[in-house]
Amino acid sequence: MPYFELILVAGGFIVLIKGAGWLVDGASSIARRFGISQLIVGLTVVSFGTSSPELFVNILSAIRGNTDLALGNIIGSNISNTLLIIGIAALIYPLRIKRATVWREIPLGVLAGLVVFVMANDKILEGAGSSIITRIDGLVLLSIFVIFLYYAFIANKASGASEESPAKQRKPMLAIGMVVAGFISLALGGKLIVDGAIGLAAGWDISERMIGLTIVAIGTSLPELAASAVAAFKKNADIAIGNVVGSNLFNLLFVLAATSTIRPLPVSPELNSDMLIMIFAALLLFTAAFTGTRKHLIDRKEGAVFLGIYALYITYLIISR
Repeated sequence: MPYFELILVAGGFIVLIKGAGWLVDGASSIARRFGISQLIVGLTVVSFGTSSPELFVNILSAIRGNTDLALGNIIGSNISNTLLIIGIAALIYPLRIKRATVWREIPLGVLAGLVVFVMANDKILEGAGSSIITRIDGLVLLSIFVIFLYYAFIANKASGASEESPAKQRKPMLAIGMVVAGFISLALGGKLIVDGAIGLAAGWDISERMIGLTIVAIGTSLPELAASAVAAFKKNADIAIGNVVGSNLFNLLFVLAATSTIRPLPVSPELNSDMLIMIFAALLLFTAAFTGTRKHLIDRKEGAVFLGIYALYITYLIISR
C-alpha cells in the first residue's frame, strides 16, 4: 500500500478546503467593500485562483511532453466542474442563475468548447495527416480570453453596486491577505493531490488520457469543488455558479492557450468523445436554467441528474479503457 501517496492526497484535501474558505470569504468581503458584484468575483478572482492547479499541471505536462495528460486534464476538469461540482452544490443549496449568466457566460462556454473541438480536428475537417492544437490556435484562444476579461469588468461597471451577501465583512488588508493565502493554499493542495494520485495510479497501467480525464481532472477540480461547496453552504449562489462557469472559460481560453503556446498539442482521436461530452455538459447547464421547479434555478433534483450523468460518464471511461 503506497502510504506516502495516500498522505499526500489526504493532506491536499485539508489544504484545499481551508484555502477555499479563505478565498471565498476574502473575495466576498472585497466585493462588498469595493462594489464589485459577487458574480464578477466568481467569474474572475475566484475562478483564476481555483484554476491555478490546472494551469500548473498543464504547463508542467507541456514542458515534459505529456500532451495527452494536459488535454485530458482540461477536458476532464470542465466535465467534472459542470456535472460533479454544480451537482453537489445544487444538492447543498438550490442555485439561482443570473439572467446575464444564462444568456452570456454559459453560451460563451459552449462556444469555447466548440472552437476547441474544431481546432482539435484538423484530420477530420481538413484531411490533415494529424490533429494538433498549434501555437496560433493558442494565441486565438488567448485573444478570446482577453475579450472575456474586458467584458467581465465592463459588465461589473454597468451593474452598479453589488448585491448584499451574508459573507462577514473583513478589513481590506485582511481580506486581501485571505485571498492571497487562498490562492497559495489551493495551488499547493492541488499539487499535493495530483502528485499523490499519479503515484497511486502509476502501478495500475492506466493511460495518460485516462489519468488526465479522471484522477488528475478531479484532483485539479477539487479547488472548484471546495470553493463552490463553501459558497453554497453560505448561500452565495453567484460565487458557486460564477466559479464553475468562469473556471471552465479559464481552462479553455487561458490554460489551454498557455499550454499550446509552450508546446503544440497533438490530439488523440479518442479525446473527441470526451470533448463532445464536455460540450454536452455545457448545453445541459444552459437547458437546466429553464427546467425544474423555477426558471433560472438549478434545484436539488437537477443536481442529482447532473451527478447521475457524471457517474455514467466515469463508468463509461472505466469500461472503455
